[in-house]
Amino acid sequence: MSANSDLTLARSVIRTERDALDKLEASLGSTLLEAVDVILSTDRHVVVAGVGKSGHIGQKIAASLASTGTPAFFIHPTEASHGDLGMLVPGSVVIAISYSGESRELVDLLRYCKGNEIPIIAMTRAAESTLGRYADVLLLMPTVPEACPNGLAPTSSTTMALALGDALTIVLMARRGFSREDFGFRHPGGKLGRSLQTAGDYVRERKEPLPLVRADANFEALVLAVSEGRKGCAGVIDTAGALVGMVTDGDLRRAMMAGKTGAPAHDVMTAKPRTIDPEERMQFVIKRLSENRISNAFVVDDAGLPLGLIDMKDLLAEGYL
Repeated sequence: MSANSDLTLARSVIRTERDALDKLEASLGSTLLEAVDVILSTDRHVVVAGVGKSGHIGQKIAASLASTGTPAFFIHPTEASHGDLGMLVPGSVVIAISYSGESRELVDLLRYCKGNEIPIIAMTRAAESTLGRYADVLLLMPTVPEACPNGLAPTSSTTMALALGDALTIVLMARRGFSREDFGFRHPGGKLGRSLQTAGDYVRERKEPLPLVRADANFEALVLAVSEGRKGCAGVIDTAGALVGMVTDGDLRRAMMAGKTGAPAHDVMTAKPRTIDPEERMQFVIKRLSENRISNAFVVDDAGLPLGLIDMKDLLAEGYL
């Protein structure tokens, strides 16, 4: 095949799947809201099940639910038939995914749910299929062609299932009033989690000694604090320990050039430097420091006491940038 024909086929795949999503969007109705109500009515887990490609989609849906305020996990129907049905307890809700609705591996799971009054939310194209008949809530997907040239490989159908799962997840998230703070609490790892962390949490985790000197400290003590702190700066504090100024290595160079090597810290410092509130999210801290070309800033509490130091070089090394 030529490069042009390959691109034509690739574009056809995307177009076919896009058309499937358009039909799915048009088909959404009150049953989605019924599914939301069923899930919100329980304090137990949502259990997502599917076989093959539907199983992979199910794992993603379960992960998305769990990370946005709806406790959920994935169960493989085959493993369920060999003991994992014990994971389902009264009050659980099952989301079962099968485009055809006739996945044989689901039958034991469906029968168990019916026998234990566990509601089943079905995602399928076939209302009269085995899965469709067992469903308490039927999220009916439109019948669409797969994007595969042979019409066999799950493509359009799995794209619809994924989008339908996302739609359900986000509606649940909105109904629960799930906030950015809630999201950050559940995502402590990775760049996303780090950006949602507060400045106070960041500096408390680091537990680094702070480069600080008293306002009356001599020039030698000032140079030593900047040097040993390895951040290119030192904070200047008053007798109560509150931050009143900041000295950078640039301030030291300018003082030496001006012949002020005998001056105390309060004569060299920049008074009232920019500081960071401990409750400020790291994503906003980084944005503010970057926009103002600030290399580092102290995190201070309501009394002005320094809690930690945020350094842009550290943030870069740790993957925040």
